[in-house]
Amino acid sequence: RGDVFTVPANTGITRNLTRSPGVHDRNVEWSPDGKYISYISDRTGEDEIYIQVQDGSAPAIQLTKNSDTYKYNPIWSPDSKMLLWSDKMGRLNYLDVASKKVTLVTKSKDWEIREYSWSPDSRWIAYTVPHNNTVSIIFVYDVQSGVSHQITDNWYNSGSPVFDTNGKYLFFVSARDFNPIYSWVEWNYAYQDMNAVYFVTLQKNTPSPFEPKNDEVNTESKEKKALPKKGKTDQQPETGKTEIIIDFDGINNRVVKLPVQAGNYWSLNPIGNTVYYIYSSSKTQGPQFKMFDLKDKKEKGLGKVNSILVSANHKKMLVNMNNKYSVIDLPKGPVKLKKNVDLSNMKVWVNFEKEWTQIFNESWRQMRDFFYAPNMQGLDWPKIHDKYAVLLPYVKNRNDLNYIIGEMIGEISIGHSYVNGGDKPKPKRIPTGLLGAKISKDGSGYFVINEILPGENWTKNARSPLTQVGVDVNEGDYIIAVNGNSTKDVDDIYKMLVGKAGKQVMLTVNSQPSENGARKVLVVPVAGESGLYYYKWVEGNIEKVSKATNGQVGYIHIPDMGPEGLNEFVKHFYPQLNKKALIIDDRGNGGGNVSPMIVERLMRKLVLYGMSRNNGITTKPAQIMLGPKVLLIDQYSASDGDLFAYQFKKMKIGTVIGKRTWGGVVGIRGSLPFIDGGDMRKPEFAPISTEGNWVIEGHGVDPDIVVNNDPAKEYAGDDQQLNKAIEVILEQLKNYKEQPPIPPYPDKTK
Repeated sequence: RGDVFTVPANTGITRNLTRSPGVHDRNVEWSPDGKYISYISDRTGEDEIYIQVQDGSAPAIQLTKNSDTYKYNPIWSPDSKMLLWSDKMGRLNYLDVASKKVTLVTKSKDWEIREYSWSPDSRWIAYTVPHNNTVSIIFVYDVQSGVSHQITDNWYNSGSPVFDTNGKYLFFVSARDFNPIYSWVEWNYAYQDMNAVYFVTLQKNTPSPFEPKNDEVNTESKEKKALPKKGKTDQQPETGKTEIIIDFDGINNRVVKLPVQAGNYWSLNPIGNTVYYIYSSSKTQGPQFKMFDLKDKKEKGLGKVNSILVSANHKKMLVNMNNKYSVIDLPKGPVKLKKNVDLSNMKVWVNFEKEWTQIFNESWRQMRDFFYAPNMQGLDWPKIHDKYAVLLPYVKNRNDLNYIIGEMIGEISIGHSYVNGGDKPKPKRIPTGLLGAKISKDGSGYFVINEILPGENWTKNARSPLTQVGVDVNEGDYIIAVNGNSTKDVDDIYKMLVGKAGKQVMLTVNSQPSENGARKVLVVPVAGESGLYYYKWVEGNIEKVSKATNGQVGYIHIPDMGPEGLNEFVKHFYPQLNKKALIIDDRGNGGGNVSPMIVERLMRKLVLYGMSRNNGITTKPAQIMLGPKVLLIDQYSASDGDLFAYQFKKMKIGTVIGKRTWGGVVGIRGSLPFIDGGDMRKPEFAPISTEGNWVIEGHGVDPDIVVNNDPAKEYAGDDQQLNKAIEVILEQLKNYKEQPPIPPYPDKTK
C-alpha cells in the first residue's frame, strides 16, 4: 500500500518506516553499511529519491528535486556513498548522497536503460544499452573520469552485467548459442534458448578459470596470489577494499563462456568462486535455481525458486519460493526452507480518500510521462487534471475512481488507454455447467435438446460434452433428470447445473418426454460455450465458401493476433494450400502482435516450380498461396487487427471488403504498479507510414469495397460481407493461371 517496512529475518520488530497514507513509496533498498534505506516517493507530487535511517528515528532526507519523469530502481554503491538509477527518458544517473549532486552517466536514444550495477570498489558502473536492432550492448562507465567504454560487440545481444565480488571478472548474459529448430508446418526456422552466462577478465594478465592445466608448469606464484587472506573465505570477500583496474584494450577478445546449457538466465550473483543464477529454457518446467563453482568447474542444481536477493555483505540470501520468503546462508547444495519470514505484522491503516487522490494523480503523471506524443495531442494536460480532480471528493468506491480516471484519459481521444482493477470486492465466481447445446422447456415440462453444438473434443476450448465418446445423447432427446432430480419442477435447467462445470453430472435422457424407458448418461459440463459457437461459425463459413466456389476457395478466420489467432491461421492455412484462392476473415479480430508473421506468409511470391519422379509439381518457396486473396474487415477489427488490414492493403496482397476498422493502433505494455494493485495502460508505440505520416489511429483502415451487414440478416445467417467476398474472388479466379505441366525431359544425347 505504498509504505516502506523493515521486517526481521527471524525475531524482532516489524517497523513501518514511512507511514505515508496517500503516498506511493516504492523501489526500496538498504544501504550496504546498513545505516539507511533508500526509496522513491511521490510525496512532493513527483517521483523523488529519499533516504531514511533504518530505525525510523529521523525524518527522511530528500536527495533529488525537480523530477521531470518516472524513475526506476535506485541501487546503492558498495561504499554507501552513491545511488544509481534510470528513468523513462532513457537517462542513467547517479548522485553523491552527501552533496546531492546528480551526474548523468549516459542517455539511451532507443529505449530505457533497465540493467546496471556497481563494481565492488564503487568506481565502475556496468550497464546495458538497448538498441532497436535488438542487439543490446554492455558498457562500463568510470566514475572518476566520466568516460564510458564498450565491452561487448555489436553482433550478440548482451545484458545483465554484474561484477564478481573479487573484482576479477564482469559477468553477463549473452545470446551466442545458435541452434535452429525447424517448423513442422513449413520449411522455416526459429531460435530459442540462445542465452548463456559469460564473463570477461578485467585485466589482461588475469587467467581464465578454464585455462588448460599442465602439471609441468610451476603455478606456485599464481596460487599464492589467489589464496584468500586469513580469516576470509572465497564465499565472503571483503567488499570495496581493493581498487579495480580494467584493461579495456582487447577486452571483447577476453570473453569466456561458463560451460552451461543455453536457455534464459537472470539474477546473476558471482560471489567469490561461486556464481548463483536462475535458469529456464524451453525444455524445463519453471525456473531453476543453480550455482556454478569456478574451482570445481561444476554446475549444481539448488531447487526451484521464484527469485533470489543477496545481502550486501554476501553472507545471506533472501529466497522467494512459492511467494514465501526465507533468509538463508549462501547455499552450497539444494535449498530447503525451514523458516519463512513473518510478514503477518505488515499492516497499515488504509485511508481510501487519500489513496484515491494519490492514484488519480499518479495516473495523470504516468500518462504525461509515457504517452507517445509529448504534446498530449494538443491538450493542456494540467488543465485536464484540474478538470477532473474536483470530482475526487465524491468518489465513494474504487469503481468511481476508475470512472473518473477513465474520463480523464479519455480526453486524449485514443484507443488502448484503459484503467481497471484496484482494491475492490472480488466475489468468487461459481461457474455454471454448460452442456454445449441449445435447450428449451417443452410443453411436457421436461427440457428438450434442440441442437448439439459440434466440437473438437481433443481440445479444452472446443470440448462439446454431449458429443464425447460414450455419451449417448441425440438432438431431440429430452432431459428428464439431473443427478436424479426431475427437471419437470424447474423453470431453468441451469439452476440445476450451478457449480457443476468440470464435474461429473448424471443426466437422465429419453427420446420421449417420459421417465419410462429413460437412460442414464454421465457427462462433464463445460464452463463456457463461446468456443463451441465460434467453432460452429467458422466451420459453417468454410462449408459455405467451399460450396459456393465448387471447392476452389479456402476460408480462414483469425480471431486475434495472439497465440489463438496464430493457431487458427496455422490450423487452416496450410491444409488449404491446395485451393486456388483464399478468403481471410479479420472481422472481430481482438488484436495482439503477430500480424507481420501472417502477412509475410501471404506475401510470398513464386520463384520456381519443382518436381520429382512419379510425384506432382511443388512450389519454391513451398507453402504459398498462388491465387487471389480477399480480406474481410469490420468495425471490430482492432489494434493489430487494424494493422493487419493496413499491411494487407499497403502490400497489395488482395482486395479488402467490409467496413472501416476500429482505428486503435498506438500500442501498450504492462501497467506500472499502483499502491492498491490497480492497472492503467498508456499508449506508447505509434505507427508512422513510409511517407512519414501518422496512420490508422482514430480512423481505421478503409476497405476497397464497402459492405454493411444488415443485423437482422446476419442474425438469420445471411452474411452479406462474406457473400460479397465470394462474388469478388470468383470473378478474380477467371484470370487464375494454372500451374504449367512438367516439360519434356532433357535428352543429353543431342
